[in-house]
Amino acid sequence: MPKLDIKELKRAVPDLRIAWDDAARALAGSDHTENLSFPPEVVVWPMSTEQVSGVLRWASKAGVHVTPAGALTGLSGGALPVRGGVAMNFSKMNRIVRIDTVNHQVVVEPGVIVQHLQEAVAEHGLFYAVDPASRGSCTIGGNLAHNSGGPRAVKYGVTKDWVLNMEAVLADGTVIQTGANTLKNSTGYNLTQLLVGSEGTLAVITQATLKLLPLPGHTALMVVPFSDAAAACEAVAAIFKAGGQPSALEFMEREAVDLARDFLGLGRTEQKFEAELMIEVDGVRSEELMPQVELIAGVVEAAGGGEILLADDAAGQTELWRVRRVIGEAVKAHSVYKEEDAVVPRGHLPALLKRIKAIGHTYGFQSICYGHAGDGNLHINILRKDLSDQFWDEQLPQAISELFEYVVELGGTISGEHGIGWVQKQYLPIAVGTKERELMASIREVFDPNSILNPDKILPKP
Repeated sequence: MPKLDIKELKRAVPDLRIAWDDAARALAGSDHTENLSFPPEVVVWPMSTEQVSGVLRWASKAGVHVTPAGALTGLSGGALPVRGGVAMNFSKMNRIVRIDTVNHQVVVEPGVIVQHLQEAVAEHGLFYAVDPASRGSCTIGGNLAHNSGGPRAVKYGVTKDWVLNMEAVLADGTVIQTGANTLKNSTGYNLTQLLVGSEGTLAVITQATLKLLPLPGHTALMVVPFSDAAAACEAVAAIFKAGGQPSALEFMEREAVDLARDFLGLGRTEQKFEAELMIEVDGVRSEELMPQVELIAGVVEAAGGGEILLADDAAGQTELWRVRRVIGEAVKAHSVYKEEDAVVPRGHLPALLKRIKAIGHTYGFQSICYGHAGDGNLHINILRKDLSDQFWDEQLPQAISELFEYVVELGGTISGEHGIGWVQKQYLPIAVGTKERELMASIREVFDPNSILNPDKILPKP
């Protein structure tokens, strides 16, 4: 690909903010994936759909790669500009365009931080439930790109379940609408759902219409210790079998909790446990909570759970959620790591956890597991520590392949919410067949015939 001409880019999009200093390029070249770095040639900050269109129109003609990026909190390298070119930062397109309190919808630009959106609609008594652990920094655009989930996906679904319509820009600069601002739409192919989770490889999303719900104003949060991690996993399916309807159900190994508490300066608890379940229930009325709490408490006690910590006030719940939400940051502060994102039918969680530990023992690596147990989704943090480059680059991929093959045998798949991106694409054939990958490649070629959008992501080389 030719080196880009900055003067030509400035002429094509006159008011575009552009930087090519080392500091800006370095920031745009890394996300939260291990310690990888791929600085682009330039970074641009579009302020409007028109500017996005202008950049892509120029890049398509010039043959320059463009990598769209949100807040760079991703864990699969999906926003890394691996072939240089232009990194497109959406932090300046951060408007909540319209909150529709009549139809329970909100129109947002991609740079809106998820927590800011949640707080803005809550002021109107409305609720946007998708809340990744990084909700205080991750953006709607990044969530759309990866079909993000989070703790409350168990009851409310993932990003795709909240998107009604999107404005997007194709690789040649053409602006399209993917759907309609309606709850039902059976009009042609579903382009909206096709773009959600496509990691910026098909088009660049510049606006989204999201649905909202009435705010469930009351919550209760339980933390349940287990002396046996497998028993904690077994309790997950039992909760649902008994009729439980948690709004969040999280699993955390002891070491994940310890590292998070260290990171927050809280000190480690003296309580003895191997794993914890964090279980939230919610409701529009306070009287809806206690029947659920009592039902779930009975299930976890029968499954071997210890003394339950119940937080039914906002301050106590916030403190408990802080520990859960910083685990990823805490692990990274402790060691460089790979984070796998396997998901299986939740009844198979005990088997998955057992196999993770067995593979770690065989290959000689340490793992820390936590995640959205209610969805069957475990985040598997494999710590680098003093492992050699040779092991990290050659033997560890074999171990991960072995793990993913087992995940697929269980009826699961290799990524629940982090995407495939750069680091997971070598494993895609384990979960996705040859014909299916060919169809994906054909779709990509239709959307981006010159292959300028976020190259080398998702699909492995044929």
